Amino acid sequence: MAVNADISFLDHLAPNVAVQFLDRVAASSDREAYRFPSGDAAWESRTWAETGREVSRLAAGLLALGLESEQRVGIASATRYEWIVADLAVMCAAGATTTVYPSTNSEDTAYILSDSECRVVFAEDDEQLAKLREHKGELPHLAKVVTFDGATDGDWVIGLEDLAVLGDAYLAEHPGCIEETAKAIAPDQLATLIYTSGTTGRPKGVRLRHSSWVYEGSAIQVQDILDETDLQFLWLPMAHSFGKVLLSTQLACGFATAIDGRVDKIVENLGIVKPTFMGAAPRIFEKAHGRIVTMTESEGGAKEKLFKQAFAVGTKVDRLKREGKSVPMGLKLQHGLFDKLVFSKVRDRFGGRVRFFISGSAPLNQEIAEWFNAAGILILEGYGMTENAAGATVNHPDDYRIGSVGHALPGSEVRIGEGDEVQLRGPHIMAGYHNLPEETEKTFTEDGWLRTGDKGSLDADGFLTITGRIKDLFKTSGGKYIAPTSIESKFKAICPYTSQFMVFGAGRNYCVALVTLDPDAMETWAAENDMAGASYTDIVRSDKVKAMIGEYVDQLNARLNRWETIKKWELLDHDLTIESGELTPSMKVKRNVVEENNQARIAAFYE
Repeated sequence: MAVNADISFLDHLAPNVAVQFLDRVAASSDREAYRFPSGDAAWESRTWAETGREVSRLAAGLLALGLESEQRVGIASATRYEWIVADLAVMCAAGATTTVYPSTNSEDTAYILSDSECRVVFAEDDEQLAKLREHKGELPHLAKVVTFDGATDGDWVIGLEDLAVLGDAYLAEHPGCIEETAKAIAPDQLATLIYTSGTTGRPKGVRLRHSSWVYEGSAIQVQDILDETDLQFLWLPMAHSFGKVLLSTQLACGFATAIDGRVDKIVENLGIVKPTFMGAAPRIFEKAHGRIVTMTESEGGAKEKLFKQAFAVGTKVDRLKREGKSVPMGLKLQHGLFDKLVFSKVRDRFGGRVRFFISGSAPLNQEIAEWFNAAGILILEGYGMTENAAGATVNHPDDYRIGSVGHALPGSEVRIGEGDEVQLRGPHIMAGYHNLPEETEKTFTEDGWLRTGDKGSLDADGFLTITGRIKDLFKTSGGKYIAPTSIESKFKAICPYTSQFMVFGAGRNYCVALVTLDPDAMETWAAENDMAGASYTDIVRSDKVKAMIGEYVDQLNARLNRWETIKKWELLDHDLTIESGELTPSMKVKRNVVEENNQARIAAFYE
């Protein structure tokens, strides 16, 4: 069992998120709090004091609508500044936020809002409003909808400024109501209902307390990882616990956050914002790695040779340093030259000021992490789940092990239970699943530890390593256990063109794979291989691409145990998407959906 025993800070936590926010506004009133796009190129900025005034007006507006303690308020929107002020307003009005991904279909949106009994919903635009109108009859508790950009009707649907005006009138009659409401919120009061996207069945609402979010942010603050001089770039879906925990961390540490939820703008925005850190899912790092590698390969010649030499030297230097060994002078001089010629340009692509990235929500391939580290870009891998408010363990900039997910957060515990299952205990653990007492009971051990469903190990120094999802492990007909995610991760590190690599073979005598390629990378490849303008389907069906992927599969098999090797594989004619239902909004593969959609194709591998 790994215990992080530094718990003195637990005696000084804010009682709730609302007080934590108001304390931050008072302490950092003139400092920048948020920055967000305005128009084609400009960015607007808000100080903590300005944000505080906006939040107070909206919170008072919710009180004017009759919102009572712990009543739910939905937010159906992409990541943007308005999402954050709406969430903070719900906190300050003593309500509880129910998060809804903007990509969630209308049926699931209605289910989430109905199951949580939302009284008010913030809806981003007309697309989100249409979902609510379509299922209005199924939402008897929904009294008012507040839209950021959609059309209002002056009755059921009002605008954000309309809510603020209601708040102004309420504040005039009830001065001091926000502070009074905030102080009355108990630490164990419901703060957030996050519905897990799930890979099967209906999503489950995870009940998270104010104390869980306050703890999460404070546990980062006391480790001196981040402070108010940092600048975060935030693009993660705020409906996901990873995005939400970064908001809690900001309130605790006081840094500014630049916000833009458009995934296709991430690299461009990093160059503009020049952040010191960013949280992301592994797919973002895989894509960036693949893009840089393929661009260099396409240039060929001296540039490609220099690039490969640089990373060979960088990797060697990085490993020596991590092992606590001295770097020979000759190698050090080479590294200095390559840093100027190659690594500095890689860092510039991410703004040039990044101290570290934080990777979460899925396993990060160790080779890709080492590649970034060789270039002077540290990726700190962390681990957690919605059921523990996102953060359970994280590596520290001064104490990290690539391939692990770090130590338990201060004041919490990690142990390895039966079947090598990772189990958690601490202030961050959920109160349970909403309206699902039996599901809640099954998720906890008899002595009160949260079952994660993840397989892992702890080393002698307390570093946790995750080896896969227990339910994803399968046994071949020869009796060998296979961890498909480990094989899939290895392939992504080898092949810079891949998007997804999915391994199957439960009960069969060998493993097979379905492969999808990254459309952006293949567009570049096509332009360099006499297929410019060809469709994605035509590109992946070409003999040249099949031969190229076959070579990468051979490289993969050379690294695997005999029983793990991929005997047969096939390229799909489309990449997986959130919209197709084959990816969750946090970009995890819905393995069962992909398998069901390709039953005949997989069966044919064994005929």
